[in-house]
Amino acid sequence: MELMTIPLIIAEKPDQGMRLAAPFPHKKMKGYIEISPNQTFPDGAYLTWAVGHLCELIPPEEYNAKWKKWSLDTLPILPESFQYKVKKDKWNQFTIIKDLLKRSDIDEVIMAGDAEREGEAIIRIILKQCHNRKPTKRLWISSLTEKAVVNGFQHLLSEEETRSIYYEAMSRACADWLIGMNASRVYTLLLQRKGIRDVFSTGRVQTPTLALIVKREKEIENFKSETFWEVKAIFQMTNKKYEGTWHIDSETRLKEEKKAIAIANFCKGKSAKIDEIEKERKEFQPPLLFNLSSLQATANKLFKFSPKKTLDIAQKLYVKGIISYPRSDSSYVTKEEAALFPEILNQISRIESYKGFFPLPNQSVMNNKRFVNEKKVTDHYAIIPTEQVVNPLTLEKDEEKIYDLIVRRLIAAHFEKSIFDYTTVHTIVDERATFISKGKQMVQEGWRKVIYQMEETKEDNEQVLPNLTKDETGIVSKVMVKDGKTQPPKRYTEGQLITLMKTAGKFIEDTQMQSILRKTEGLGTEATRAGIISVLKDRKYIEVTKNVVYPTKKGILLIDSIGNSILSSPEMTAKWEKRLHEIGEGKASPNIFLEQAKKLSVKLIEDAKMAETKWAFSSSLLDEISSNTIAGKKGKRVKTRLGKCKKCDGMIIEKGNFYGCTNYQKTKCNFTISKKILGKTISQKNVSKLLKEGKTDLIKGFKKDEKTFDGYLEWNQDKQIIQFDSAYAKK
Repeated sequence: MELMTIPLIIAEKPDQGMRLAAPFPHKKMKGYIEISPNQTFPDGAYLTWAVGHLCELIPPEEYNAKWKKWSLDTLPILPESFQYKVKKDKWNQFTIIKDLLKRSDIDEVIMAGDAEREGEAIIRIILKQCHNRKPTKRLWISSLTEKAVVNGFQHLLSEEETRSIYYEAMSRACADWLIGMNASRVYTLLLQRKGIRDVFSTGRVQTPTLALIVKREKEIENFKSETFWEVKAIFQMTNKKYEGTWHIDSETRLKEEKKAIAIANFCKGKSAKIDEIEKERKEFQPPLLFNLSSLQATANKLFKFSPKKTLDIAQKLYVKGIISYPRSDSSYVTKEEAALFPEILNQISRIESYKGFFPLPNQSVMNNKRFVNEKKVTDHYAIIPTEQVVNPLTLEKDEEKIYDLIVRRLIAAHFEKSIFDYTTVHTIVDERATFISKGKQMVQEGWRKVIYQMEETKEDNEQVLPNLTKDETGIVSKVMVKDGKTQPPKRYTEGQLITLMKTAGKFIEDTQMQSILRKTEGLGTEATRAGIISVLKDRKYIEVTKNVVYPTKKGILLIDSIGNSILSSPEMTAKWEKRLHEIGEGKASPNIFLEQAKKLSVKLIEDAKMAETKWAFSSSLLDEISSNTIAGKKGKRVKTRLGKCKKCDGMIIEKGNFYGCTNYQKTKCNFTISKKILGKTISQKNVSKLLKEGKTDLIKGFKKDEKTFDGYLEWNQDKQIIQFDSAYAKK
């Protein structure tokens, strides 16, 4: 008689658990699911789930009571070994898992967290906290369609095959804890000596990312704009007309207006001859399939979605089973996935909005290494639609946009290249003045028919030139002098910030470190970059206004404090990521790595104390930051003061979904400003301006009765209310 084999499957989240149970007959219980006997599980199975991270690293004071107080005397904080505990609000679900593990009829465990480092760590830490001794296997899948789920359960990995990535995740978490605890405390305490009663959180990834943002802000502040002039001419060649710009040795800008005017006067009405015509044909291959970073950057550019919003939407689409795993860092698929494309595309071809793209110019990409390259597929392949195709119009509006992007990328991969002819015409006026004209002509639209057109580039704005020939002659029909100013570098958008984090190696001079970052994808991982940006927002280090990222005074002060310490350098992240990657491959020791992290923590404390001796912050900056913060209990919770209340002597601070007065508890002062008015979020910057000057900046995009308008908010002293600008209201 055969022994019964009943596994306990542990998923990472409840919705994921439901998708894993969906292909099998099952019954939902409280906190778990009973799967009835079936072909995959002949004796049935139990399925339960974590709720994300059920466990957390214990705080410093639980290792050593003296570490509870924030004091320079108690640094560094270096536990001998790291311990986890169950989060208070997750205890009920942990108990359900623990009780299931104790059941005598369960003889093995299947770890079914997301197929990546964090998913591995979440389940293994729970099993460790439960002192599990039952044999363990690993489910490793990249989509949640029923076919993929069944296939995954039929081809489980052994526990040993993924153990190394658990060590990598643990090493990352513990080392980040060490750096965060020690560096955050030392900078917070040292800045308190300067009168700043605020908490300064630091991190291995967040701090170098913030440093790049602050660096760009300082480049903008230090930029000195210069006026320049250009001479533009309209040439008439028989019945053909085109524009050119004067240049000498390819330099079109003049520093003196007098010289520009003299050139223009010289050229007026003069004869012109085409001296040379250069033609270059450029071919543009279809874009790569999406990985998470490129999807986030594209959605931010097109729809202004924050990286976190894009990831959240993609996660929902994944759980629905209609796209593959979203936290992928690869833009390639294996031949196994490519073999499914014809059927997926066949289903897509029946959807009205995509019918015009079919039949496809290329029926298969199986042998196209631009898309199908097993060597470039890491833990997961590119983000693609699964065989469970849906009409985007049946999805929620934002989900529709992201799903449509992913579908179009797959279609575009099966289109021809896009081809343009770029022409450069050199025109000489009266045998002396030289002009240059650039234009382009589309030869083959190719994949551009499918993909959304992004922001226009300089090349997109080039004129379409008439058919011109060398030595053709004509006259200058019109000549103009145009002035302009040199522009500072632009601040980053959230989408550009994701790309910046991914390619942070270009900010490192050391070529060896650049190659490491290229290999390990820069600052953070695909899965963590959106979260890092959110942390920078939550810590009040950056503000995002109209999709543009600005560092706050607090963020600038922290980076100025850190100075040249390795803490703010991408180089440190590069070294860490290289070693972590080696741990994940089983080539490096987690214990040695953590010992090095402890040594680095000590060095960062020394760096901070040394830096303090050289700090020379302006008193105005310190006063501004100091006056803008109110320390909460134990000095750990801080609220930003936005300005003085219009009704009393209190201060206005952020209070959830509105801004309100600090005197509410004391005097019941009812002065408030809603965070959202007619669909527009009112920024802290505008609240501060209204409180100080009585009026906000122009706010664009208010919506009322399906109409959109721009306007100012102002304080009406007589009525003691906030209203739309009276002058604007009369228009």
